[in-house]
Amino acid sequence: MLWLGGRGQGPAGEELVTDYPMISPEEALRIVLEHTTVLGTETVGLGEALDRVLGEEVTAAEDVPPFPASAKDGFAVIASDTSTWRRLIGERIPGVSAGVVVQPGTAVRIMTGAPLPEGADAVAMVEHTKETEGRVGLLRRVQPGQDVRPVGQDLAAGDHVLGTGATLGAAEIGLLATVGRARVRVYRRPRVAVLTTGDEVVEVDEPLRAGLIRDSNGPALRAAASYAGAEVVWSGHARDEKGELRLLMAEALQEAHVLLTSGGVSMGRRDLVKPLLEETGKVRFGRVAQKPGKPLTFATVGEKLVFGLPGFPVSSLVCFELYVRPALRKMGGHTRLQRPRMQVTLAHPIHHQADRPEFQRAVVSERQGVYWAETTGLQVSGRLRSLIGANGLLVLPAGRAHFSQGDLVTAILLDRLEVEGVARE
Repeated sequence: MLWLGGRGQGPAGEELVTDYPMISPEEALRIVLEHTTVLGTETVGLGEALDRVLGEEVTAAEDVPPFPASAKDGFAVIASDTSTWRRLIGERIPGVSAGVVVQPGTAVRIMTGAPLPEGADAVAMVEHTKETEGRVGLLRRVQPGQDVRPVGQDLAAGDHVLGTGATLGAAEIGLLATVGRARVRVYRRPRVAVLTTGDEVVEVDEPLRAGLIRDSNGPALRAAASYAGAEVVWSGHARDEKGELRLLMAEALQEAHVLLTSGGVSMGRRDLVKPLLEETGKVRFGRVAQKPGKPLTFATVGEKLVFGLPGFPVSSLVCFELYVRPALRKMGGHTRLQRPRMQVTLAHPIHHQADRPEFQRAVVSERQGVYWAETTGLQVSGRLRSLIGANGLLVLPAGRAHFSQGDLVTAILLDRLEVEGVARE
């Protein structure tokens, strides 16, 4: 293999230079999304539709509500009736429509949601009436249609209900139920496999011996993938042994649309992920000019996507947020792919190495109309605690090492819904 670009060590300890040019974060995301395709659709019940993306246009087959209904508890009356007292001739409850006809001098007790009885054209709220000995008096005049939900107030037959691309939350699912759609067509959820690597890594519940660490990347990445709307279908751990790693990567790719690996993407002799991806697919990029996450690798194996995430926990999760999450959302039918960005004011000075852009973890809060940012302390890539409580990533550009208190910088807001996107393919 020809090695060009950066420096590392070959199998015999000789100095090598990697053949992966350093690209910008913007170029990396462009390449990822360029090779990410939207999955097809499937039909699911409403119980499986939460947070899915609608894959069809939905129109109302009938009027909602299909009958005039009371919007309040009270009395169904004729608005033009001038009677001082009106004789109670019945009661209407939800679900019952047969019965009495309202005429001048009469009223019907009615509950919220009950069909308006024939002859009535208004509802007098119970708070604005006085009842005694089977009669009711109105303390206020009512107008025709007052506190009555007319036919088709919510939707008329043929009205547009929801369109392709709508994300189905609680209100949307309720609306689909209202129009009788028990099953809907939605975009498929991407299937994700997570493979952690490293001889030093042991499972969470295993005892630690000298030189070993517990696997935090596996649980964290599975949680992040699920939170992004994906279905985690496979997970495993591979030692730094080429045959084992090759076998497990192949097994994972049989099950999933996307494979996430952690570790093994730097330039050491036991960093085997990049060479294996070159054997089985096409490495689209192997280094990104950013901190944390410089050795991030992205490859395609057929139509499958592989993200070779760095082994340091912070690097792994920051790269997931910046590149994997947008790809998973696009695959699942979303068109809004990127978190919002805004200018924030630094609450304290910040220094960083200015050789490449850095994403520092921070807490962004609003005080008296100003959005302030404070970092979460020591920003080294192995300190997972620097992500705890962080709701923003400060984007510190290359070429400037010092930022003073009060300076404005860009922040990516991790606790906000995605706003930027691409057109659906």
